[in-house]
Amino acid sequence: MTHTYRPAIDALHYDLTIMLPDTGARIAARATLELRRAAGADTVVLDLLDLTVDSVAVNGRAAPFTRDSVSVRIAVPVSVGDSLQATVWYGGIVRDGLIIRRDSATGEWTAFGDNWPNRARHWIPSIDHPSDKATVTWTVEAPSTRTVIANGVLVEETPLTAPLAGRTRTVWHEGKPIPTYLMVIGAARLAMLSLGQTACGMAEQPGCVPQSVYLSPELRDYAPGPFADAGAMVAFFGRIAGPYPYEKLAHVQSATRFGGMENATAIFYSDGAFRRRSVGTTLIAHETAHQWFGNAVTGREWAHLWLSEGFATYFAALWTEHSRGDSAMRASMQAMRRGIIDSEITAQRPVIDTAQTNLMALLNTNSYQKGGFTLHMLRAVVGDSAFFQAIRAYYAAHVHETALTDDFARAAEQAHGQPLGWFFDQWLRRPGYAEVSTSWSYDASARRVLLQVRQGGRWPPYRFPLAVVLRDTSGTERRVTVEVGAEREQRLTLPVALDRAPAALLIDPDAQLLGTFTTH
Repeated sequence: MTHTYRPAIDALHYDLTIMLPDTGARIAARATLELRRAAGADTVVLDLLDLTVDSVAVNGRAAPFTRDSVSVRIAVPVSVGDSLQATVWYGGIVRDGLIIRRDSATGEWTAFGDNWPNRARHWIPSIDHPSDKATVTWTVEAPSTRTVIANGVLVEETPLTAPLAGRTRTVWHEGKPIPTYLMVIGAARLAMLSLGQTACGMAEQPGCVPQSVYLSPELRDYAPGPFADAGAMVAFFGRIAGPYPYEKLAHVQSATRFGGMENATAIFYSDGAFRRRSVGTTLIAHETAHQWFGNAVTGREWAHLWLSEGFATYFAALWTEHSRGDSAMRASMQAMRRGIIDSEITAQRPVIDTAQTNLMALLNTNSYQKGGFTLHMLRAVVGDSAFFQAIRAYYAAHVHETALTDDFARAAEQAHGQPLGWFFDQWLRRPGYAEVSTSWSYDASARRVLLQVRQGGRWPPYRFPLAVVLRDTSGTERRVTVEVGAEREQRLTLPVALDRAPAALLIDPDAQLLGTFTTH
């Protein structure tokens, strides 16, 4: 696995112990990291903001360290070998990443991890970057009135005795490597409602995928509600992408700042959406799809966020197509296209935005909608068979690792059998969308329709397949597709013989092209 952030150090496993308070936001914690270092590396640099480091050990022995405002630097003698264990004892008032606040209904303190994009460093000494994935074990000591949820499988839940009576130790373990932005705990007064054993035979682990909903006890009648199709979603995505990658899937009412956050095996949804009873099926599908794309296959660099958000956006649309049919899918893509075209970001910046340093600003219509629509256009270019073959091959090649756009492009080219660099360059590496103007005439002697296609001048012209429906006076329709080249203006002959001029031409009837359309 390639590590671009701290290439000399590879985090293999985090063993994190967090003592949560009865009140307030002060924690006491210990982080033990299993690390592998490159030859010659003499320092482990861990990201950590805000909190105080009390002591550090390497392989169980006290080790010298230096602390600045953003990191902990641990000196590592050559003699300890290339595999090592670093332990950091630390604590203090958490200011971000772990959101500790009073529950709006009960007044009790709650704690929920909310790490995206690189906010884990506010409460976890870590290599806080998506290029470095690791397994994680959580040990959380919290008031016994709180339910503790975290990544992976529940290992232990033990009420403690004096002097810690009234508190419970809960241990969760995630055995698949994930980036730090997905490593979370939640602690609150929550009811757990089982959705049962779902998607049987569609997971990496034998058997089924246990799913559940964690929500405030007073809202327990809200479940399963919008989560009724959660099992069918996992089964559907498992069929088209690959086996579900993790041990479980929990849907959790939380304190995330986002509408939903796709934390591996424990999706956190906003508290307000639960209290308003407005959690939507599209949101659930989006966050569920992230378990494959973003979580199991993680974009190695932030600029390639579309590999996470664009994929989840399109897979939610695929769920719409699967569950509600072609017309609902078409309406979904038309709405998606309108949002892209109305966005200033689309006109100004490319999807793969290497110049953007504000990571929150990457949560925009490029990463989500334009990234998703690019997959829709790729499907139109290569056809369903090659498209889904490419999805499965890309996923299988990079599951539990990281990837870049070129990795997906190679999978698409192999499935299609033809180069596709032109496609990814024009849709992902430059701003804009196609501005298409068409006019047509009928050549009676040739029995053909001649289509004039012009492209606007704001951006270089695009290359794309263009679907056209020819409708006669009786309402009968014939569909053809023509290849439009990257030229400002061209004249195309539609590949169908007609005895008379059609009554009308419909351009891009299924919303398969990201563009605006005018007809003359």
